[in-house]
Order: sequence, then structure tokens, then C-alpha cells
Amino acid sequence: MSITASEPDLATAWDTAVDDAPVALNARQDLIAVAGAAGTLWILDATTGAGIDTFELPGGALSVALAPDARHAAATGPTGYALWRREDGRTTVHDTGAWSATAAWADNERVAIAAGRRALVLTPDGEERWATEPAASTVTDLAWLRQGRRLAVAAYGAVRCHERHTPKPVMTYPYIGSHLALAVAPTGRWICSGNQDASIHIWRTRDAGELTMSGYPEKVSRLAFDDTGFWLAADGAPDVTVWDFSGKGPAGTAPRSLRCHETITALAWRPGGGGHLASGGADGTVALWRATAGRPESRLSPARILDGDTTVAALTWAGPELLVSAYRDGRIRAHRLPSRTTL
Repeated sequence: MSITASEPDLATAWDTAVDDAPVALNARQDLIAVAGAAGTLWILDATTGAGIDTFELPGGALSVALAPDARHAAATGPTGYALWRREDGRTTVHDTGAWSATAAWADNERVAIAAGRRALVLTPDGEERWATEPAASTVTDLAWLRQGRRLAVAAYGAVRCHERHTPKPVMTYPYIGSHLALAVAPTGRWICSGNQDASIHIWRTRDAGELTMSGYPEKVSRLAFDDTGFWLAADGAPDVTVWDFSGKGPAGTAPRSLRCHETITALAWRPGGGGHLASGGADGTVALWRATAGRPESRLSPARILDGDTTVAALTWAGPELLVSAYRDGRIRAHRLPSRTTL
């Protein structure tokens, strides 16, 4: 596979490959974790791309998440989950038989696992601290609010929020439909779900005020807030839509539209709140955007395009200067952007 930058000053930091089709990436500190569809997880050095360790999740993998200090990782898959420890490479596999969609770390000591109809909150070594009551259907996504003091859990019909050690929800945000993705603003002001019915549903956390943004031509399965919590990027159309959540929020406004891919396969905001977004497509392209430029209803063009031969499976930023792309053929490539203001 060949990837070339549209401008010569975007340096390739490293290029490697894994022996599987990647489905997810996650970067923390000096590590990058790669989840393969067949269930192998790779831990790579973020600076060089060199392999540090691998571990297995029988039954396949769906997601992987490193702890903030990069000392542990949690991987989830169709039949359970696995926990990895950096210190000695120890891996603990929990073959629960329950569809485990994703994992999210609250801090270095607590990780939430979507496990069937419940969310489990575990220590890094797998000891269960508490678990939610069973939802009406499989938990599809989860996220932490308030610096890890509250857990939002999405399943059919509602997003439910739990305080620490409270199996019963302390707040329920109903919406009749299937939630495919959950995004929580870093400010804690907003909870958003991308839905099977081609909509985005939004709740204001302080008073449960809600808004639905419908009319997408396809289901909305990818949502991402930037670090400021003022901008939300979403798929659901050939255009990436970017909504403005500053002030009173997006009610009555139109999004910016970013057109590059016929099918969007990945979204990742550059850390730091500068309005820089990376998107990936089924055609193999990675586009870099000044996604908050222009006015509402603006249609923006990419600031830069990286061209590839196979589907972009996942994107992640390893800090503000390193963009890592995973391709369906197993290629993992990192590009270095030396300035926080440069694309």
C-alpha cells in the first residue's frame, strides 16, 4: 500500500503492519494499542512503532483502551473482555459469553466494561467494584462524566447515568431507539447519542433538556467531541457534520459540512482544542481539517489529504504532534505534525 501526503512537510514518523484487520486504536502516554478483528491485541511504542507486547482475546476484538498512565489496557469483544498489565505482560481473560462492546477508563484505578446488558466497573486487575442493573438490551456504549465521578451507559431506549457504586441510575435520559455511539462533552454539559434511526439526540445534563437532530441519510455511528467540548463531529452522511455547542448549544443552528469521503470510517480530534480534525474513509483517504473555520452551513475543504489503497479502519492522536492511522490490510502508519497550529 502506498500513502503520500499532498504537501511534502508532513513527515512519516514510522510505518509498520500487524497480522490482522485492525478494528480500533488507542494512544496513551508512550504507547499505542491496536485491536485486531480476530482477537490479537498489539502494544506498540508510540515513538518508533516497535512492538512491545501482544495479548489475545478469544472470540475476536471490538475495542481496546489504555489506562491514562498506560500501565494497563482493557480489550473487549463479542464473547468477553481481557485486561493487560504492562509491568509483567500478565493478561486476564474473562470469557463471559456476553457481547462486550467497549471499555472506558475513569482514571488509573477504574475501568468500565460494557458486558452484555450491564456495565461493570473493575479495578485494573479485574476485581469488580460494582455493576449496573441489567438494561433492556445490550449496552452499546459508555462514557465517564465529571472527571470519572459519573458513568453514562447507553442501551436501547435510554442513556442512564450512575454515580460511583450506584447500580440504580441517578438520572435517566429516555429516547426510544437504538443508540450506536455516545459522546459526552468534556465540560459535562452535554450527552449525545448517535442512533440507528439516522439521528443525533442531545441532552443537557443540568436539566435534561433535549434536542433531536434528524434527517441524516444514514445511521449515526460515530460521534466525537473536541477537547473544549464546544464542537461535535458526526458521521451519518458522506459529509462529516460539525456542530457548535458553545453558548446555548446547537438548537436552531446549522452544522459545518466537511466533504471528502463517500463513506466515513473514522473520526479523531487533534488534542488541544485547536479545531483540527482527522477523518478516514472507506476509499483509504485520511483528511485533515480546520473543522471549526467558516460559518454555520459552510462546506469546508480538507487542509490536507493522505491517500491510501485500503479502508481506513481507525485513527488516533498520540499527543498533538503524531497522527496514527490503521488500515484494513493491517498497515499502521504515523505522521508527525510538528506544530500545534499546522496541518
